[in-house]
Amino acid sequence: MSTIATLKLSTSKKSQVMNPAAQRRNKLCKKLWEQIQLAQAHLEGKEFTTTRFRTVTDQDGLRRSIELPKRVRAWWWNGDNGKIALNVRYGAKVVEIAKGKSTIEVATHTDLIPTLELIKRAVEAGELDTQIETASNKLREGFGK
Repeated sequence: MSTIATLKLSTSKKSQVMNPAAQRRNKLCKKLWEQIQLAQAHLEGKEFTTTRFRTVTDQDGLRRSIELPKRVRAWWWNGDNGKIALNVRYGAKVVEIAKGKSTIEVATHTDLIPTLELIKRAVEAGELDTQIETASNKLREGFGK
């Protein structure tokens, strides 16, 4: 008996199209990962930058891809009461976590990383899908003008 004959074969195919809600979740999770890395670097007193690729054309007319640093802006700031205020952003729009409330209050910078990880787990679980969709629609409306 051959080794291949021991496997259970099927005719299923991988879907080429990802669910739009899953795409939005993945996009926000990537940005939350960047914020977590930025917060860790801030606690350690270091700089955090990511890189992106850009296609440029040389004088010879050849197109090539170069790697450029991408600045990551913090989603948090020091609030009036001495605590840290945090917004979750989808593109340029702030995600409204609860009805009329979009800011999360955090006591210290050391509590910021666990808070961001908690938000990331909630996004991965799909708890904020409706809020992300609302922010996505508002963002899309800005391009239609």
